Amino acid sequence: MHRILFCAFMIFAASVSLAESLRAPAVPLVVHDPYFSIWSQGDGLADRLTTHWTGKVHCILSYLKVDGKNFAVMSKDTNHPVPAMKQKSVQVLPTRTIYVFEDAGVELTLTFTTPCLTDDLMLLSRPVTYLTWSVRAVDGKKHDVRIYYDNSAELCVNAIDQNVCALRMKTDTLDILRFGSEVQNVLGTVGDNVRIDWGYQFIAVDKKYGGVLRLSDDKTARGTFLTSGTPAEFDDADFPRKCRERWPVMSCIFDLPGLGAEAQDRVLMIAYDDEYCLEFLNRKLRPYWRKYGMEAKEMLDWAASDYAASCEKCAKFDAELMAACEAKGGKKYADLCALSYRQCIGAHKLAVLPNGEPFFVSKEHFSGGMAATVDVVYPAAPLFIYLSNTLLKATLTPAMDYAVSGRWPWQYAPHDMGQYPVMNAQYYGGGERTEDRQMPVEESGNMLILLYIASKKDGNTEYVSRYWPTIRQWAEYLLEKGLDPENQLCTDDFAGHLAHNCNLSIKAIVALACYAELCKMQGLNEEAQKFRAKAEEFAQMWEKMANDGDHYRLAFDKPDTWSQKYNLVWDKLLKLNLFPKKIAETELKYYPSVTNEFGLPLDNRSDYTKLDWEVWTATLADSREGFDAVMEPVYRFVDHTEPRVPMTDWYFTSTAKRRGFTGRSVVGGVFIKLLEE
Repeated sequence: MHRILFCAFMIFAASVSLAESLRAPAVPLVVHDPYFSIWSQGDGLADRLTTHWTGKVHCILSYLKVDGKNFAVMSKDTNHPVPAMKQKSVQVLPTRTIYVFEDAGVELTLTFTTPCLTDDLMLLSRPVTYLTWSVRAVDGKKHDVRIYYDNSAELCVNAIDQNVCALRMKTDTLDILRFGSEVQNVLGTVGDNVRIDWGYQFIAVDKKYGGVLRLSDDKTARGTFLTSGTPAEFDDADFPRKCRERWPVMSCIFDLPGLGAEAQDRVLMIAYDDEYCLEFLNRKLRPYWRKYGMEAKEMLDWAASDYAASCEKCAKFDAELMAACEAKGGKKYADLCALSYRQCIGAHKLAVLPNGEPFFVSKEHFSGGMAATVDVVYPAAPLFIYLSNTLLKATLTPAMDYAVSGRWPWQYAPHDMGQYPVMNAQYYGGGERTEDRQMPVEESGNMLILLYIASKKDGNTEYVSRYWPTIRQWAEYLLEKGLDPENQLCTDDFAGHLAHNCNLSIKAIVALACYAELCKMQGLNEEAQKFRAKAEEFAQMWEKMANDGDHYRLAFDKPDTWSQKYNLVWDKLLKLNLFPKKIAETELKYYPSVTNEFGLPLDNRSDYTKLDWEVWTATLADSREGFDAVMEPVYRFVDHTEPRVPMTDWYFTSTAKRRGFTGRSVVGGVFIKLLEE
């Protein structure tokens, strides 16, 4: 059934030439959360070693032996120079990455399937990716084929001089190998450019596939296969040892003798059990899939038995989401959404709170490593607004629970909850100590807008009611401070402090109208009328204060300046009708005059931009032509950006080069076009 659905989808996908697809800046392979995240940073899967999103080597490697001839399929080991199998194509879909190779009379389709499906939280949080090698003869002959896979112990350490241990395990149906660091520093490695050094990494193979698993060092495991096609004779028992000492690997070999035209599939599962994944207000949290007490072996058995069903669900989900994206924004827009989907999901961790509720926490990749940052939650939100209101609320819960915990002393919303994975106090700026480098208007506006959207999608205010006094306090703050913001940071904090920020003012005005809608939903009609009236009054004042002739200013007190007014998009999407349509029309008419080859700059201060905000700005257009006019340079950026890292959202519009940030969740914002309905 899985293969039938897969082939059906490939026929659907083939209706559009793969040559028209966007080039992935980096290709997602095994992407689950900020720690379990493996990418290919090149056009060819065998061009170089695979990496963690931070760029550190996290090597997963594969060879194919066809009638005694060796080919490299995944990763490049310079100690064992092997010609790469000819790669015909690579396709990135929301939940899958599919490579096709052909050489020596055989075709190999290698599929990475990560069932990160937003309508099934147990499945989404299950830390298993399926690797499926589907091989067939294409020359009318029979071939003897062997498949080799291994991965290094780098996947379970932060630094390669840490000691690792290994273990062979099994269940009734599975053969399993496990790596883990000797010192289990649970939730102890905190920060940005770090990797996990607690928990356990697994490979598991269903016994029906006849795979032979070994624990060995890389030279022995790879050299023995390349020479004889066989595994190392014995398991390496020299553990614990340093990760870089005779590089330990766990390997698997599949034998496919007499392969003909009918494809044969072999499946391996790669998994990671972190056991505890987050600390929130001094309490350690379990990953969501452990909600009912499941352990690693049970989880692997479940994943193995669920293989066909998971692949079927992923094929259906990918086809439907890609079709929806293409209908809304065209083929390139659909490709951009596909590139963004796993990156966004994989920059989060889904944990379970003691009360059983989901707790979905983002990490600010290469921008401080902070956890559940409100101005990262905000741009990422469109993906979850479109696909899962449960996950949207789960991204808001960290800030809401922290704000009402008694820890947060200020009258506006917090910026973050700590530095990932420890969430005990705001890390950024003055935190709980001072009001230095806070983002009061920014974060309060973000939260009010998203809280209203979550309630609107629920059709009730059950979620917000438990936080209502705090939400009212934030609205009162914006009523006083939002129209003409004081000198402060906004989400684009890399640009520095700015007073009288016109785009930030739009956010505050929209947020006040959203709060009015929340009041109306609860029958607080007098309060709703008050805040709605003020939002309308402020919108009228904004138009006069920001007007600069043929466009609107960056700051109220700065003539001859301009900026993207991306926050205006919610007035359109939520049908708040605060601002005259001519404001968006005037801005969109002006932007071509300041657009560069690879995009529309954020504002007049620099030629850098933000990918997420460009898509929000493009969505202000009422026509596909207007949307495409803003987006075409964005697509050129994706095709040309360097270096080849998980997609940056902050880049130079003149060169397409990364300005900063890698692999962040904010790319979920590209799904905003889908919210027009």
